[in-house]
Amino acid sequence: MTELLTSAWFWWVVLSATALILVWFGSGFWVWLAVGVPALLAFTILAEAGPGIDVVVWILAVASYTLLGVPAVRGRVLTARVMRVMRDRGPAIPTVEKQSLDAGGEGWEKELFGGRPAWRRLRRIPGPKLDARELAFVEGPVEEFCALINDYRLNSRDRDLPPAAWELLREQRFFGMGIPEAYGGLDLSHCGQAAALMKIASRSISAAVTVMIPNALGPTRLILNYGTDEQKREFLPRLANGQEIPCFALTGPEVGSDGAAIPDVGVVCHGQWRGRQDVLGVRISFDKRYVSLGPIATLIGVPFKLFDPDGFLGEESNLGVTIALVPADAPGVERGPRHDPLQMGFHNGPVRGEGVFVPIDFVIGGPEGAGRGWAMVTESLTDDRAVTLPALSCAAGKMATRATGAYARVRYQFHQPIARFEGVQEALAGIAGHTFAMEGARQLVLAEILAGARPAVAASIVKYNLTDRCRKALNLAMDVHGGAGIMLGPRNLIGEFYKFSPIGVTAEGANILTRSLLTFEQGMMRCHPFLRQELEALNAPRGDGARAFDRALAGHLRHLARNLLRTLVHGVTGGRLAAVPARSRHRSGYRQIGRLSAAFALLADVMLFSLRDSIKTSERMSGRMADILSQMYIASGALRLMDQVGRDDSMDDLKHWVLADCLWRAQVAIVEICRNLPGRFLGRALRFMILPLGGPWSRPSDKLDRRLAELISVPSSGRDRLTAGIFLPTDPEEPLSRLETALRKVTATAPLVAKLREGELMDLVADGPFEDRVESAVAARLMSPAEAEELLAAEQARLEALRVDAS
Repeated sequence: MTELLTSAWFWWVVLSATALILVWFGSGFWVWLAVGVPALLAFTILAEAGPGIDVVVWILAVASYTLLGVPAVRGRVLTARVMRVMRDRGPAIPTVEKQSLDAGGEGWEKELFGGRPAWRRLRRIPGPKLDARELAFVEGPVEEFCALINDYRLNSRDRDLPPAAWELLREQRFFGMGIPEAYGGLDLSHCGQAAALMKIASRSISAAVTVMIPNALGPTRLILNYGTDEQKREFLPRLANGQEIPCFALTGPEVGSDGAAIPDVGVVCHGQWRGRQDVLGVRISFDKRYVSLGPIATLIGVPFKLFDPDGFLGEESNLGVTIALVPADAPGVERGPRHDPLQMGFHNGPVRGEGVFVPIDFVIGGPEGAGRGWAMVTESLTDDRAVTLPALSCAAGKMATRATGAYARVRYQFHQPIARFEGVQEALAGIAGHTFAMEGARQLVLAEILAGARPAVAASIVKYNLTDRCRKALNLAMDVHGGAGIMLGPRNLIGEFYKFSPIGVTAEGANILTRSLLTFEQGMMRCHPFLRQELEALNAPRGDGARAFDRALAGHLRHLARNLLRTLVHGVTGGRLAAVPARSRHRSGYRQIGRLSAAFALLADVMLFSLRDSIKTSERMSGRMADILSQMYIASGALRLMDQVGRDDSMDDLKHWVLADCLWRAQVAIVEICRNLPGRFLGRALRFMILPLGGPWSRPSDKLDRRLAELISVPSSGRDRLTAGIFLPTDPEEPLSRLETALRKVTATAPLVAKLREGELMDLVADGPFEDRVESAVAARLMSPAEAEELLAAEQARLEALRVDAS
């Protein structure tokens, strides 16, 4: 026993166990002590081979712990040096980027950044629900509007909504869905607006865009959130009833996502305005394109850089990005011919202005709003990326799910439905899985917004991931529909939606830039527990800044140590020790996301320290980190949705597919990050720590794909729940109605088809047309005349649903 108690090995084991506990739960100097002493004793063990070496090791170790654990020493020796390095090489925060960071807030993605998600917080976010008034609007005027729309005619012939649809939009105040009732609007919540847009989009993306633009980023939202009381009284009632049609002109020939590069200029001056002389205002010149509703808009929101050389508004001459309301009939405004966005029928075109004068009261927020334009844009974009585009993407995915699943069941090849072929089953499973992933993420970010959060990073995540998954689902749908999907016409249920996928990917910030530049970089600044504190401390007064930086640096190093330990433990145990919510049927999924979160937090800090000043230009690495964060967010949304749904065996397979897909995609990104980190040893060491037993996650299995294909290719509660919220026409002559009728009849008569096939194999049924074979089956007493009539009706419905257009 004495030898054991005096053994360095024994105390190394004891203190290592203490380190595990204190690093996990502790803080401050004790964490450093707990981490350091076991390593110190390890050095001692190694030094036992050489006399005197252990003394040197102890001296070096004590010096290192004094440096790290004693704030006074650490601040003087370590913190000051790190501050100098970060000032010289750390990421700078430009003014426009700082405005973007100050706008909006954080949501669930911040928990994922921390390395140990608080699942209780996720499950406490209330689910989005429609109130009675919103439900009446969605089931009344929205249904009525959808019934007026023929998507093919809108896109290919009229290139506009029918007059009756425009009249209904104005009469029912569709353009004022978010405007308070006091100003003549409907005052719908984000949930109500999303539900209305999703149903309209399931009928026609072009019609949905026409309704979306006045309710999205543009004059209405900007006036509502930042306008003066006078601006609200003057403009909001006319916007709500459709008397004014708004648009927002942001993109120009040389600028898209880069707000600092806006070349359009406005100068504060005096001018003439509608008969009044010497009016203080702004003279603006601008050149914009890709402006949705631009060709028919009456009120244009124009961002530009504002200059005040004569000091009318104050001492500052360069005021920055500002937004003004420009009437379309103002002198100098020119609206060019329409763009043709992939032959979709919503209005889109260029808008230009040369020397356009508007009063200073037409600046959003009045004179006090000068220079605040980019913050307004960024904050408003959060709503668009989190509400409108996800609603459109989910609508397209749900329509692809419902139409393609039914089509695969009623389309026969080699005497059987194509839904039974494994290649088609893989595509059907992908459509269903992507749709469920989109819906879970959409509901999560929508719930956070309804709870009062403004999750800017989550909005970027759902924008680029949902539009990308929508594109994947539509590509798979086109593969299954084949020629029937290519031949455009009123009967084509998928072709018009297929046009949306590249538009969704491009709108509100191209996905390439959103993924590789914005999501992870802004996530680090917004969601990392200590990085922004460190950067802000660099710009603080010297004494206060040094103390604040020292506290943030110590916390950052503790954060790194904890996530390093968590990653190792979760890697060895397969995530079995990760925290999970109580009373959940989906604990395994929560554990795996917890494991992934720790690895992600560790990778984020390693990238920050290893890439340093090149982290802003390492776009592919940032894109892979954004992929990991996105897959964790999507998987969290799927688990949360399942917890809210309750026990539903028909939906469990969808959850398993989404989890497998998300974890596998994240694993691919982790491997690629480790392979491309600077220094071969660093990447290999990280990969070993994160995946010590190899890659634990794989793609969804073939069996799971088969079950999902079956789920959406037969009438079922799971199919209805997955596609809830879309427009289902009641007219039996509608293409979707024909397909749904054929699906029900074909499914109901499947046993009769099996009898017919069995009779053919036994030579009891003669070859020939379908009617003759059925007649032979009746003669052979394989089925009754009533059953034969039912089978013939099903076949007729099937053939009618499969007809394609020709003109």
